[in-house]
Parts: sequence; structure tokens; C-alpha cells
Amino acid sequence: MTIEIKTLHTNAGHTITAQVFTAKTDIIKGVCVIAPATGVAQRLYNDFSKWINRQGYHAVSFDYDGIGQSIDGHVKHSKSDMLSWANNDCEAVLEFINTEFPDQAITWIGHSVGGHMLGMMKSTQQIQKAITVAAGTGTWWYNAPPTKRSVWFLWYFLAPVLVPFLNYFPGKKLGILCDLPKGVIMQWRTWCLKENYAIEHEGQWLKERFANVKTPITCISFSDDDMMSSTSIDALHGCFTGSDVKHVNIEPSDINKKRIGHIGWHKQSYEALWELAFTPEL
Repeated sequence: MTIEIKTLHTNAGHTITAQVFTAKTDIIKGVCVIAPATGVAQRLYNDFSKWINRQGYHAVSFDYDGIGQSIDGHVKHSKSDMLSWANNDCEAVLEFINTEFPDQAITWIGHSVGGHMLGMMKSTQQIQKAITVAAGTGTWWYNAPPTKRSVWFLWYFLAPVLVPFLNYFPGKKLGILCDLPKGVIMQWRTWCLKENYAIEHEGQWLKERFANVKTPITCISFSDDDMMSSTSIDALHGCFTGSDVKHVNIEPSDINKKRIGHIGWHKQSYEALWELAFTPEL
């Protein structure tokens, strides 16, 4: 296994940074894209990417514009929002894979918002199958109780007060998420204040884009997810009306753990989870 750092150019003019984990097995089964959750740097998925390699797949992870290694100077300089992440960053990743690994089947593994990207990209025809992990709509009153108790303060007070003044969201200083581009946090806020999330605000074109996804999807969820409730998970996957969606729910006791949650399943200590939930779906 080797790890290469690649700079990818997007149609919007900015660049993003990707990591390529090249498998050294005799038979290569395909390429897995690791699409991160909002504000989670790609390096935090390295353990999982290496495990993917050991299963006989190349792995490609990346940071969205304004996150991790894809920050140009300061996050406040990013002009991206979540739709830009889908239309520009994700498209650049798929174009890179088609050039670098032209004959390999692509599996999209999307954590949280990484699962949203499937329905927001212009096309998913290149993707043979998808696995979403802890992915659900962000409508705040449908969040899991631990998040719902506090997230209203983020959306109604912190974001609208701080972001226009600072031109970005100072998540690191607040201990909430991470620093996020203005366009990302404010678009996300708009969606999270809608009953039907992004589709309600963006309209018919986005509804059709979700419906046009034909890629079979396996939805992996965790019973103790502290952000996504079963209602929000079902709401997101209900938008993929053109896809066959399989649901797999994992409880911590299934892997002899006390907790899985929303963030952390991608660490080495959760290899038992990978074997249980991902191996049958790859």
C-alpha cells in the first residue's frame, strides 16, 4: 500500500486535496471513494482507507473546499457552499478516478453529508454502488435528542450573528464542529430550518436530481447516533426514489462496544464494525 497526495482542480477554479491509497494486492476489486462528513478532515478516515486497501480496493479520500488540506490560506476565503462541494469537488474526484483508474468499478462511501452528495451531484452514472454511513437530513427538530437539545442555538443565534461579522464560522474557537466557510454554514442553516431539508428550499430541480440516482445504496446507521435519528435517516433515503435502498442498523453491542455515535466509526478500534457492516456490501 502506498499513499499519495494529489491536488485536484475543480470547474469552479479552486483546488482540493485528495489522498490516494493504492492497494498492492494481485487482484484489484475496484475503487472506493471516502466522502467525509461536514467538517471532518480526510486524515481521520486513514485507518478505514487502509482497511479498504486490505480488502483489495484502491481508496481515494478528499477534503471539501475550506476543510482540512483544502484550505487556501484561511477558510474565510472559500466561496463554496454545500452544492458547490457536490457540483465541483465531488465531480473533480470522480474525474480524477476515471483518469487514474479507468477500468475500475467505483463504490461511493459517504459519511453523513458525504451521503447527501450522491443526490446533489450532477450525475452518479459512474458510480456502481454506494454506501451511506450515519446519513440523514439535517432538519433540526428531527435530529437525535442529544443534538436537538442544543443545535437550535447554533441555527437561530450563533450562525446568524457570528458568520456575517467574521465571514466564516469559527467552530474551532467555539468547540462546535470546525471552522466552516460562510457559504457552507449558511446554506446548511437554511436547509436545517426546513421540514423537508434541502429539497424544500432548492425546489424541483434538486428533487429530480435525487430521484435520478439509480445507483444501489446500502444505508448503514447506528442505533446510538447522537445526531441522526431514524426519522432523519429515512427522510434522506426516501429522496432516492430511483434507487434500491438497503438499510443496515448496527447496535454497539453487535461489536462489543458501549458506543458508536455519529463520529468515530472510522477509527481503527472499530474494525469489528467494518467487518460486520461493510464487508458484505463491498
